[in-house]
Amino acid sequence: MAFQLSPGVQVREQDLTNVVPAVATTIGAIVGDFSWGPAHQIQNVDSENNLVSLFGKPTTSNFLDFMTASSFLAYGSNCLTVREVGSAARNATADGAGILIKNRDTYEASYGNNEASVGVWAAKYPGTLGNSLKVSMADLTSFTATSVASIAVTAGGSGFTSAPTVTIANPDTGSTIATATATISGDAVNAIVVVFGGVGYTSAPTVTISGGGGTGATATATLSTAWTYAGQFDSTPITTSWATATGTSVDELHIIVVDEDGAITGIAGTVLEKFPGVSKASDAKDDVNQSNYWKNVVNQRSKYVWVMDNPTGASDWGTLGAGNTGFDTLTTADETSLAGAVDAAPAASDLQAGYLMFDNDELLDVSLIMTSGHSLTVADYVIDNVAEVRKDCMVFVSPERDSVVNNSGSEVTAIVTDRGSLTRSSFAVMDSGWKYMYDKYNDQYVYVPLNGDVAGACVVADNQNDPWFSPAGYNRGVIKNAVKLAFSPKKTERDELYRQGINPVVGFPGNGIVLFGDKTLLDKPSAFNRINVRRLFIVLEKAVATAAKFQLFDFNDAFTRAQFRSLVEPFLRDVQGRRGIYDFRVVCDQTNNTSETIDSNEFRADIFVKPAKSINFITLTFVATRTGISFEELGA
Repeated sequence: MAFQLSPGVQVREQDLTNVVPAVATTIGAIVGDFSWGPAHQIQNVDSENNLVSLFGKPTTSNFLDFMTASSFLAYGSNCLTVREVGSAARNATADGAGILIKNRDTYEASYGNNEASVGVWAAKYPGTLGNSLKVSMADLTSFTATSVASIAVTAGGSGFTSAPTVTIANPDTGSTIATATATISGDAVNAIVVVFGGVGYTSAPTVTISGGGGTGATATATLSTAWTYAGQFDSTPITTSWATATGTSVDELHIIVVDEDGAITGIAGTVLEKFPGVSKASDAKDDVNQSNYWKNVVNQRSKYVWVMDNPTGASDWGTLGAGNTGFDTLTTADETSLAGAVDAAPAASDLQAGYLMFDNDELLDVSLIMTSGHSLTVADYVIDNVAEVRKDCMVFVSPERDSVVNNSGSEVTAIVTDRGSLTRSSFAVMDSGWKYMYDKYNDQYVYVPLNGDVAGACVVADNQNDPWFSPAGYNRGVIKNAVKLAFSPKKTERDELYRQGINPVVGFPGNGIVLFGDKTLLDKPSAFNRINVRRLFIVLEKAVATAAKFQLFDFNDAFTRAQFRSLVEPFLRDVQGRRGIYDFRVVCDQTNNTSETIDSNEFRADIFVKPAKSINFITLTFVATRTGISFEELGA
């Protein structure tokens, strides 16, 4: 407001209504081996159906990571999912040679200008599902061209001692003549088989049967549309209004992508996507002024293929402008079955690279990181390089499969050994085993690690109560979709596991399968060796730090410090009211913001909290007394 030169009232506003924001606490994350989808790229998955849509159905060899992710999703949260592949993985291509294109970034960096000589098409993602793809395209010429589909014998004739010659008349347009062969039965022609249908027929050609020693045989030809997929479109490709306005013609294409073998949908020949009315012209626009160039449309919209090159005989596509008479046309429709795809499981280094995508807390909000059935080397890498770096999320680990599956009598020793391979961290949680569950996609029962379920129990705690509630026990720790456990520890075994910071998962008759511990992997005695306390502090630190960012570049004076206290204290009182802490104190004044602190451009606040503790042990004492004695005499 301008400086006042005469008496008056000047109105100003100052916003002191800021509050500590809510923070996400249930966002899961996993890196693994999946059948389809972009590799080395984070995708947000919110349901099992979404998981299938993005990454395909699991196979008998890669079900583990899929089932771990789906187990977590069953508890009602989102999961940031990264697919990784081994270096030997390949995308299917038109020439069948195969290349590795992990994601859009890879394509645009390496192949966006058609540097790869692999034919017109490549599958969008690596993996053998791409071998089921067929891509076809037609323009006006190839769409309307017809060929000889069949030849019916109308009279067999007589006197034939050998198969006669079948001659088919020339096509009406073009010069590609159909060919056929005859067979005889007795002394008559009984069938004619079309060897090649030809191109350019607009009416049924004359069929002549000669030679073979006989006479009197006649036959009739029947035509079919040359392009297999003409019936999938409502109209033929045309010359667009854009092409007409620029003096060009025959620019429109229809493109179709088909699940030829049925590997993707389960039904061979299923149409996956159609792109009608796209243009050969690189500068073509649609009705809303977006690019209608066929390469741009397919590369931006297709879920299944990349464009790698122009079709044969289409050298002028994308290069014509005003004043040109027309584009090169397709004599026959381009129909290509893709091949050469290879599945390759990710190595430990690939998985580590995938998990490292989650290390930046400023770019990505992650709460619960699952390590599936990956090696302990990978799990430890995630603890050290993601959780311990971010300090606002937790890593969930299960023992090795061989430690609990078919290892009767030695499970505890093996699990404790596995635990010894992991960093002692309050940001890590280890469970005791694997569950047996039904894999509906492959109609089989499989063992799956429990870390997805333990992370899911944290989601239940958040949804039912708050993050600072323990995820263990009958109220919040019931494991879903489990037929049985590979190992259900007895009381003495649970004692040893819990002493080592390993959380037992136990099957109780009549009560289901339950997470029966809430420890972190912190070695030393501390409040932070409990999941609920660690998650409480994650929430407090993340929320208050987010709110504190708005104090940056303000003055370090009494007003700013009072404003900060008025921001944080109501938040902590709310947490206290929701049973997260017993008591708290916020110190933010001249005692910790000394002149030296101020001169160093620092702002300090010390926040003391007494975290609430979950009950791990219940003692019930039953006392039998004589009938005549009063309870007061016993001090009760």
